[in-house]
Parts: sequence; structure tokens; C-alpha cells
Amino acid sequence: MATTRASNTFHGLLAATAMGVYVLLLVGATTALTDATAACTAWPICGDGFTLPTTFDGRVAVGHRIAAVLVGLLVLATLVSAWRANTSRRVRATVTASAVLYPAQAGLGAVVATVGGGASLSLLHLLVGMAIFGGFILALAWTLESETGNPGDRPVAPPESADELVEDYERPEVPTEPIARAKATAWAYFQLMKPRLMWLLCLVASAGMALAGTVSPGLTPRVLLLTLGGGVLSIGASGTFNHVLERDVDRKMQRTSDRPLAVDLVPVRNAIAFGVLLTLISVAMFASVNLLVGVLGFAAIAFYSVVYTLILKPNTVQNTVIGGAAGALPALIGWVAVTGEIGLGGLILAGVIFMWTPAHFYNLALAYKDDYARGGFPMMPVVRGETETRKHILWWLGATLLSAAILGVMDALGAVYLLTSVVFGGLFLYFVVKLHYDQDDTAAFRSFHASNAYLGTLLLAIVVDTLVL
Repeated sequence: MATTRASNTFHGLLAATAMGVYVLLLVGATTALTDATAACTAWPICGDGFTLPTTFDGRVAVGHRIAAVLVGLLVLATLVSAWRANTSRRVRATVTASAVLYPAQAGLGAVVATVGGGASLSLLHLLVGMAIFGGFILALAWTLESETGNPGDRPVAPPESADELVEDYERPEVPTEPIARAKATAWAYFQLMKPRLMWLLCLVASAGMALAGTVSPGLTPRVLLLTLGGGVLSIGASGTFNHVLERDVDRKMQRTSDRPLAVDLVPVRNAIAFGVLLTLISVAMFASVNLLVGVLGFAAIAFYSVVYTLILKPNTVQNTVIGGAAGALPALIGWVAVTGEIGLGGLILAGVIFMWTPAHFYNLALAYKDDYARGGFPMMPVVRGETETRKHILWWLGATLLSAAILGVMDALGAVYLLTSVVFGGLFLYFVVKLHYDQDDTAAFRSFHASNAYLGTLLLAIVVDTLVL
């Protein structure tokens, strides 16, 4: 019992310390970008080194130093706990290395705050902080895998015959009365467009445009409406082609057995024509903004419909990872719509979406593991088991938070972005850690919804920080 309590305490310390280091990364970057350090260039406080600050910027700088001390105490407690708890050699080594780096990081921060040091020293300061954060995330993932993983966890066995894939699911009845049939058909075409994906992907494009608006005057109502309108239709086209190409598999899976093509509510040729029409209108709207947006828009439709649906999803366990490029493209489309060219801000935002996708979708794959196995899709939990999948969720979450920190630094985002990153990133981490303990569909869905809440609020924070504040 004592060992279990010590392990649980260590897990909590690891998670808290990782988020503490993350807070310092963001606060330190914000302090440097707002030049708050210039208001307090002494050490450890201001003036002669022991004078309290008198300005707001000075208080921000001193607050960052106090936070560094508090996080340092967390680091020390985690180090002691790592050696007292029954942890593996690699966990102890990683925690020790991160703890050793921490005072070096603090020393670099002191030099940057008091005498400057230029861009290279500031970059080194950021990189060391990222390494420390990454170390604690790795240690947390390995510890949870060891403590909560199931050694007997094995991938789902593939069915021996095609007959085993067929399930007698309850499917909705197709209306025969003309008006009811017309209503059902109209709703079916709407469903083909996968409307639940639209809000988030349009928000990704909006964040890309908002970021681009800080470096270019090209953000106009016309550009906004054409880009988002084209985006909605391109998502609809991609979703329609996905329904067409997966219609046979959809009949085998419980969660998709009621889709329009699976129940023959919409003829296949009509769905194809609908998808082609949406593609033509979407690309035309994108191209009317500029040619590069049109090219990227068409590429997004082709990638999701052909590369992901036909090639990646049924053939490789890395389908979700590589397929994350489809969700990342709206960030570039939004940036290019405003600037006319691919830029660093758009690429970094796309990187955040790319890293977030596995941390987001693997939760859904856990909840529908058996369904994906019936459909023959080699999702991570189907091929490598649930324990491995939970570990990968945590790894990708760490990568997402790091890329979000880089975005905040490179694009000089403000306090709203900082607060959102910390609060919702911490909540996302909490539900991912809880998933390791609860290991049921409810926990997977909670983590899935937490991932949506994290990205949605993060993107809104970008819009607010760049366009409102």
C-alpha cells in the first residue's frame, strides 16, 4: 500500500513539475518579448539586487523569478521521489538529467535578465527549458506505462473470415413517404459533408489568417469569407469522398453502419457527383483569393480523400500520424490567403495541429478499438495494444505543448494565449494521465473532448491576441 501511495505521489509530482516547467517556458518567453526584463536588470530582485520593483513590468520580471524558485522546489521534490520510489533506471536517469539541467537553465535566465546576451543565448535558454520539459514528460510516460500498463495487453486478433466482420446492427429505416424521404435525403447529403469537423478546421484557418494579419495587410472581409467558405466546401468534398470510398467498411462497423451510403439512402454516383461539385466550387473560391490557396485547397481534398483514406488508413499503423497533415493544411491555407506565400508562422501553426492530431485521435481509437478491428483498420490500439497507445498519447501531447510554446515565442503572442496554453494544456494532461488509471471508454472520451477543448480555446486565443488585443 505504501509503495502504491509513493508511486501515485511520484506520478502527480512528475505531471505537476512538467506543467510548472511549461509555465516557466511561456512566462519567460512573454517576459522577454514584452521587454519586462529591462525593468529589473539586477539579481535576485531589482535596483541594487534587493529592491522591490515599482513598475508593472518589474513585478512581472520578479514574479517570473519567484515562479522559477517554486518550480525548482518541485523539481527537487520530484528528484527525491524518483530515487525513493520504485522507479526504473531510465526514469531515474531522465529525472536526474532534467533536475541537473534546471539550475543551469536558471543561471542562463539570470544572465539573460541582467546582462542580456543576445538572441543566441535566449535561444539556448529556451532550448534547455524545452529539454527539461521533454525529460519530465518522457519520465511520466514511462512511469505510467510501468505502473498502470497491462503486461498481457495484446493487439486485437484479426477475424478469421470476412463473415466475422458482419454484425447485425440496428440501422435506421429509410422513409418511403415522399416528403419524409426528401427530408431524409437532404439531411443525408449534409451528413456526407462531415459537418462536425467544420468548426475546428475553420477555426484553424481563422487562426492562420489572424497570425498572418500581424505581418501583412491582406486580411480583408472578402479574403476571410472566401477562405472560410472554400474551407467549408473543401471539408464537405473530402468527407463525401471518404463516405464513398469507405462505404463497404462502414457497414461492418457499429459507429458508421448508419451512414448515408451504408444504408443506401444516397446512390454512389450521386455522392460522387456531389463531391466533385463541392470540389470545383471550393477550389474556385480558394483560387479567387490567390492561386497558391487554390493549389493548397485542392491538395487538402486529394490528400484526405486519396492518400489518407485509400493508402494510409487501411495499410499502416502510422495512418493517424501522417494523416495529421490533412488537418494541418488549413493553417497554411489561412496564412497564404492573407500573405500570398508560405511563411514561418503558418508552418509553426500547422506543426501544432500535426502534433496534436495523434494525441487527439488515439483517444477515439481506444474507445472504438474493436470497431476498427472489425473494419480492418490498423489503428494503434488494434496493432500495438492499449498500453502502447496511452503512452503515445502522452508523448504526442508533450510534443503538442512544446510546439505551442514555440508558436507563442515566434509570433509574440500575449497573455491570453499564455493563460489558455497553461490552463487547457494542464486539463488535457490531467485527463490523459487519468486515462492511464481508468482505462475505459468513458476516460477515452473525456480525454478526446479535452483535446478538442484545448485546441479550440488555443486557436480562439490566437485570434483574440492578434485581432482584438
